[in-house]
Amino acid sequence: MTYILPPLNALRAFEAAARHLSFKLAAHELHVTPAAVGQQVKALEARLGVHLFERLHKQLILTAAGQAYLPEISDSFRRIADATAQLKPMGAMLLQLGVHGSFDLRRLELEEFRASHAEIGLRVLQPAGLHELVDGKVDVLIARGPGRHPGYRCDRVEDGSGLGDWLIAPAGTADCPEISGLRDWLRGLPHASALAMYRRRRLAGHQPKLR
Repeated sequence: MTYILPPLNALRAFEAAARHLSFKLAAHELHVTPAAVGQQVKALEARLGVHLFERLHKQLILTAAGQAYLPEISDSFRRIADATAQLKPMGAMLLQLGVHGSFDLRRLELEEFRASHAEIGLRVLQPAGLHELVDGKVDVLIARGPGRHPGYRCDRVEDGSGLGDWLIAPAGTADCPEISGLRDWLRGLPHASALAMYRRRRLAGHQPKLR
């Protein structure tokens, strides 16, 4: 049986834009321009013969057709991703991690991570920043800053407030197994809370030595 399907890129553009209700945030997730997302969605609407969005001033709203289409498309993408993950051999779920230049990689305990996550092939690019994440050169990034980036999920590497190290991933892939595994690993590192306590004590005027 031959399936007549719309172009995959157009479906991805619609699904991302529908989740965010924003071409701009969808563009951040897909590493393209907002204009490219808009063109893909317009081409999809033309192919389907229905309007999927109402384009109001500074606002994007799903039509009834768009609301009915979105859960089916999202579920299809999830099923494709799950089926693909099941086919991959050990270590074939490649995860490209970018890390800012001043971050001490010893904190990540990479050898232990790889040993306990044999299904993930982890590669590290350092130095790396938001530019590499937006361009798709890395899948997830540890960046230094306030941790506010629209269209991206930002999780602190250690407890604290203000400036810090953040794990940043596109909203659309932030919960995939590889990134979730890395996020859980960072949260479970024994020295993360110790570093946070050390910094709090320094701010309070105490300067104990780390051993």
